[in-house]
Amino acid sequence: MKRDRKSSAAGTTIRKKLGSLKAWLYLLPALLFLSVFMIYPLADVFIYSFEEGYNSASQTYFGTGFYNYSYVLHDPYFLQAVKNTFLLVMITVPLSTGIALLISVGLHSITPFRNFLQTVYFLPYVTNTLAIGLVFMILFKKTAYSDGLINLLITWFGGDSVDFIDGPYWAKMFVLCFYTIWVVMPFKILILTGALSSVNQEYYNAARVDGTSRLRTFLRITLPMISPMVFYLIITGFIGAFKAYSDAVALFGTDLNAAGMNTIVGYVYDMLYGDSGGYPSYASAAAILLFTIILTITCINLLVSRKKVHS
Repeated sequence: MKRDRKSSAAGTTIRKKLGSLKAWLYLLPALLFLSVFMIYPLADVFIYSFEEGYNSASQTYFGTGFYNYSYVLHDPYFLQAVKNTFLLVMITVPLSTGIALLISVGLHSITPFRNFLQTVYFLPYVTNTLAIGLVFMILFKKTAYSDGLINLLITWFGGDSVDFIDGPYWAKMFVLCFYTIWVVMPFKILILTGALSSVNQEYYNAARVDGTSRLRTFLRITLPMISPMVFYLIITGFIGAFKAYSDAVALFGTDLNAAGMNTIVGYVYDMLYGDSGGYPSYASAAAILLFTIILTITCINLLVSRKKVHS
């Protein structure tokens, strides 16, 4: 009997080890992909950020230290890019999430044409970014032949026309935020519509029996139940907005420094490949600063979500 117990215990241990080995084999392709395309480049960029005057052609540098970070943090173009990026993040993430939530609640309460309306709202997400940028330029840009459709509406209501593309800073920031919200909102509507559909209807039935108002039902039942998806969209929205670049290019062209509408990612790109390019050390330092900002805000959001998100 003792031998049988020992042999069965040994067999169980072997099976557990084989199961663990299988799990690691399944994970191996993903781990290799992450190591080659994410962990190694990140470590490489981190090292470059401390190498002063790094030359990618000759693979040489003339010193190590914090000079690259000092240069970047005192560069007016980088400070302008940080200002633009933070404004874009703080305006677009709350607004796009809030508007998407309202639209999703409206779509959820409408039975006729629901699928059709969901498709219509999702179209901007699958449309080419530069194509949407061209449409926005037609709507907002003043030319020799037209002031743009938006300016025509403004003057029709008695206002003064504004050059939203080449005009004052606030006008350009307004267009960039409007464009960003337009692009990201369809995905948020899709996610929130799915989250609303997964809420147990028994909660709503109980609220109707108690005579609870719609607003109270939304605040006490709907919002807590979909809070995990809301916080997911907020976190991914912050990450996406901090990495904004193509949106600004689509509206203002590739010379974002001249337009005063560069972003942190645009600054990194310019340092590598733009007119002021050829400085991988500065680009690496800016990239690490961006990584630190995104990581910090993501950690704060995760800490807040632990207390506020319904589990």
